[in-house]
Amino acid sequence: MTESRNGGFLEQMAAASRERVRAARAACPEAELLARALDTPRPPRLRLQPGGFDLIAELKLRSPAAGPLKGPGEDVVARVRSYARAGAAAVSVLTEPTRFDGSLDHLRSAAQALLPLGTPTMRKDFLVDPYQVAEARVAGAGGVLAILRMLSDLELEEVVQRARTLELFVLLEAFDERDLERLEDLLARLGGAGLLAGVNSRDLVTLQVVPSRLERLARRLPAGIPRVAESGIGCAEDARRAAEAGYDLALVGSALMSGDDPAALASAMLTAARGARRAAIR
Repeated sequence: MTESRNGGFLEQMAAASRERVRAARAACPEAELLARALDTPRPPRLRLQPGGFDLIAELKLRSPAAGPLKGPGEDVVARVRSYARAGAAAVSVLTEPTRFDGSLDHLRSAAQALLPLGTPTMRKDFLVDPYQVAEARVAGAGGVLAILRMLSDLELEEVVQRARTLELFVLLEAFDERDLERLEDLLARLGGAGLLAGVNSRDLVTLQVVPSRLERLARRLPAGIPRVAESGIGCAEDARRAAEAGYDLALVGSALMSGDDPAALASAMLTAARGARRAAIR
């Protein structure tokens, strides 16, 4: 990866992530971890509304762009349950510790809390190794996020294949046209089973949101797999526009974490986006 390609941020996150993998592998060899993952009860499936619009609500204590969103005393269980009861199809949990104040403990707590509700969790991190997919499954996750430009073609295939072995879905995150070209190539090689295609509207150099990116890249997303709008969805009107642009889901973090009533906001987003979908079908 070059500085011009990732703005330095992903390079820093990748280096920290590799160090975490090295430490974790030293404590628990991969064969042992994989055996534990395969022995873990299957997590809830991701169920999407056919022809409608769904929400992946996010637990994120800190944002590199906005700073702290919640303190260390945040009630993780209460928050993720409120998301699920508001209609979220899945809950994304940040596990990156250095810039997002996340942890695998948050993922474990969220997965346990959501299991009775049948709502899957998704590990959101800067994954660089299939080992981390197994970590996610052991923690109870039903899916993982993988950033396309952080991984080589071989690494991407390994992450996807590991996720399929462990029955996890994968949200593949793109930032530009080159990322989407790689996504199309990956789909041609592996097929689309268990995959979602996401566009992140955040600029990696400034870390600011560029809302027009979602609409501009929507037409480039591959057909046949769910399309996810990421970043820049802050209100019901934003969700409506994402649905009109052709997205099937929105991943929403900062707006839900900073709002006074996250359940009401999640419900309003779903109502607006699903209304736009119904209007488009008429």
